[in-house]
Amino acid sequence: MERFYIFVAMANQDDQFKKVISHAKEYGYVFQSSEIYDGLSAVYDYAQNGVELKKNIRDYWWKAMVQMHDNIVGIDASIFMHPTTWKASGHVDAFSDPLIDNKDSKKRYRADVLVEDYCLKIEAKIDKEVKKAAKRFGDAFNKDEFIATNPRVLGYQEKIDGILSRLGKSLEAEDLVDVKALIEELEIACPLSGSRNWTDVKQFNLMFGTKLGASAETAMDLYLRPETAQGIFVNFLNVQKTGRMKIPFGIAQTGKAFRNEIVARQFIFRMREFEQMEMQFFIKPGTQKEWFDKWKETRMKWHLSLGMGEDNYRFHDHEKLAHYADAATDIEFKFPFGFKELEGIHSRTDFDLKQHEEFSGKKLQYFDHEENKSYTPYVLETSIGLDRMFLAVFSNALMEEELENNTTRTVLKLPAVLAPVKAAVFPLVKKDGLPEVAKEIIEDLKWDFNVFYDEKDAVGKRYRRQDANGTPFCITVDHQTLEDKTVTIRHRDTMDQRRVAISELKDIIKKEVDVKEWLMKM
Repeated sequence: MERFYIFVAMANQDDQFKKVISHAKEYGYVFQSSEIYDGLSAVYDYAQNGVELKKNIRDYWWKAMVQMHDNIVGIDASIFMHPTTWKASGHVDAFSDPLIDNKDSKKRYRADVLVEDYCLKIEAKIDKEVKKAAKRFGDAFNKDEFIATNPRVLGYQEKIDGILSRLGKSLEAEDLVDVKALIEELEIACPLSGSRNWTDVKQFNLMFGTKLGASAETAMDLYLRPETAQGIFVNFLNVQKTGRMKIPFGIAQTGKAFRNEIVARQFIFRMREFEQMEMQFFIKPGTQKEWFDKWKETRMKWHLSLGMGEDNYRFHDHEKLAHYADAATDIEFKFPFGFKELEGIHSRTDFDLKQHEEFSGKKLQYFDHEENKSYTPYVLETSIGLDRMFLAVFSNALMEEELENNTTRTVLKLPAVLAPVKAAVFPLVKKDGLPEVAKEIIEDLKWDFNVFYDEKDAVGKRYRRQDANGTPFCITVDHQTLEDKTVTIRHRDTMDQRRVAISELKDIIKKEVDVKEWLMKM
């Protein structure tokens, strides 16, 4: 029986990320959009396995966020909204990124991202120091104590904190001159040309414009929504009244949003068309600190329930708060290119409802029967990028393992609850009635799980394909099956094989992939 004993680390971050992108295409997860026409920058299509993984992530979020909470409901607001919506929300006047051009390469960059990437390089130095110390001290190594006391690490961290603090204050004050000065002081060069010949920093609005109407003369100027939250806010009163909702309560939705990202990069991490999973939680003014802490804890537990490693997550409090917020933090994930934002948790105060009340002329308040008064609720937001979550899951799962027989296997260790295909069923050979039995098993299992039939190549090669595809279970039908109605079931992660009755398959698979089993870990 094959066994693995060494995890083979990817050579470096760039190589690892290239393997992620290549694997996503080769195994039918993500394709470049319009590839036969040379593609469209920062736009991607989810392929046959990708669409299943994406759906499973969305369902896992929806189950935890909506179905498991008595006071949270869902909506599906339209992409097109009245243009005044975006005036009220502040997007028309203030939804922009600080951009800077390199005069030599003619390439445009987000100024804040250049600075953040500089800080990531310093973080890499911290990681290097930690790994060196861990190797030196062995089992006696205390990572937290080392980070808190080592002078070199403390110096690196102090430098990072100082840079990000200055960047945040400059952006908040819209002091773009100082943002450029910071880039120059840090001697940040163009990643493409190595040149430090920069233009001034300018703001660029990110919304896509379009028109609604039968003719150009009468058409109304619209925007593709840059976020899904406003569809919730404008429907606040409709949902509250029709659902007879009492504060505190939440409204959740998933859906597409569109941003004209000038510096779209890192595969599906930053795209021009993307999907969000958001929940706006309406609360009594004055309780926002309590709920902010509560949702920070709840959302982190959701992430950790997937078993992708506690060390891969961290909170990052905002130095620069949005004009509507009184508290904000990001849940960051360790992607192949470093820690980056995966989910945002924001205390939005009463800004949104008051803005829409002012611009629409319609009262958007909640009448509290217990206090016998009306007030504008405060809002606590949780917002996660579905595409970023997809990338986090996929990149974390992809690994290479060296086996005892000196061969390696590429395996995609997706959380079983999210895996596109839960089980693959193989006949040992394409004769003697084995394919017929295998297809009978498929017909039975497909009512409960997404399953796959494969009869091509040797069983070993079929195992490898399913390992690389992320399938948790492989089921092999052989000649013994005809005698005693048992099959061999193989587990992707351990490669353990055992003989079980066909009648047991459904329960075995369900125990590993059932949403309840995973969410109960929260």
